[in-house]
Amino acid sequence: MVVFVINKHGEALMPCKSRKARLLLKQKKAKIISYKPFAIQLLYGSRGHKQKIDFAIDSGAKHVGVAIAREDEVLTKGEIEFRSDVSSLLKTRSDLRRGRRSRNLRYRRSKFKYKTSRDYSTKKKKWVKRKLSFESSRPKGWLPPSIQSRVNNTFRWIDKFAYYLPEPKVHIEVGKFDVQKMIDPTIKGISYQRGQTYGYHEVRYFVFARDKYTCQVCKKKKDKILNTHHITFTSEGGSNRADNLITVCTGCHSSENHKKGKILHDWMIQNKKTKSFKETPFMNTLRIQIFDKYPNARITYGSETTPNRKRLGLDKTHANDAIAISGIARISKLPDSEFKIKQFRKKKRSLHEATARKRKNKNTLSERNEKNTKMVKGFYLNDLVLTPSGEKGYITGFTGETGCYIKSISGEYITLPGKTYKQQPLSKLKKLNHNNNWQHQII
Repeated sequence: MVVFVINKHGEALMPCKSRKARLLLKQKKAKIISYKPFAIQLLYGSRGHKQKIDFAIDSGAKHVGVAIAREDEVLTKGEIEFRSDVSSLLKTRSDLRRGRRSRNLRYRRSKFKYKTSRDYSTKKKKWVKRKLSFESSRPKGWLPPSIQSRVNNTFRWIDKFAYYLPEPKVHIEVGKFDVQKMIDPTIKGISYQRGQTYGYHEVRYFVFARDKYTCQVCKKKKDKILNTHHITFTSEGGSNRADNLITVCTGCHSSENHKKGKILHDWMIQNKKTKSFKETPFMNTLRIQIFDKYPNARITYGSETTPNRKRLGLDKTHANDAIAISGIARISKLPDSEFKIKQFRKKKRSLHEATARKRKNKNTLSERNEKNTKMVKGFYLNDLVLTPSGEKGYITGFTGETGCYIKSISGEYITLPGKTYKQQPLSKLKKLNHNNNWQHQII
């Protein structure tokens, strides 16, 4: 792996080999300024010889490929993985908050319910102005938090790598998708405004007509009442669109048949899941954001990347896609290793609960749940540790005061040899370094 270098005045120089950086640090001619990615700053004056550098980004909804090339040599490559649980956590929080309204608690008045522009506030004993139901309080350019988080993180790592490179030529692949045409390739004209369920009172009636009022599990027309069933449950990210619903009779659509080994459960396993199009709107949004953020970057699309990657003889990975995006004609030297950067949810703050606990003390004085423990005996969440078996992993949670859970950067549990339980004792772990919200590893 290469080491990024900047001179005494803060200007980026050509990256060097790790051996050269080690000698400079040993001779005290440089100092470390960053560990992720690893970068040093020279302590003596040097302008250095700058060469042409191609910095390529394979943008994506969950993964981003990165490659840095010089002429016919690939200096470094890697992959960045973002969090994909932000949306589900926000939905869980919203559901738990709304659930408090149905409990036997004090009355909690709902916001944005009133149709008048003024409402009487009993707390302040005066009339206060509230937003009307049709007025938006979102500023211009607002994005949902789950999307805004991934957009910001994408730009953060692009800017961070570009800062350590001397005048790089930036190549970014973006995606442009037409979701309606992906569902129906023959769609055109006014059909874009109508959709699948045009002319039907509800989605369920369209699903019944599409399935010819026949149960899709037992394949029989019955006199029983028909129901619509989700192929992919909404709790697992499924939508209420017609392509995620099937017709099921009441005889098959029962709680008993949902269990393992029953007719409905077996049908769900044998039939393929429906296609999910929830990431395509994000890619369309990201494309517009990239156009505004990097007007001088060279923009490419997947139709160009795939043939270039095949011409170079590379396998299908995000990092290899980034190499193809860089525009390199041939590869004379390819690095033996690549970096993997993964985002980690560090602060597991649980302020809302599905089942309210009976507290002896006030909420402000109650202790935090054990699952929210962030530090035990000098070990913090997401710290990189060395296990007794010689494997490296990250602490993802604590169990009591003596144990913890350790996962690899790929998300697999690291257990003790010959043991089936997942806990590892803290006393036998060696702390390698402290991490924040990002995991970084050379593979």
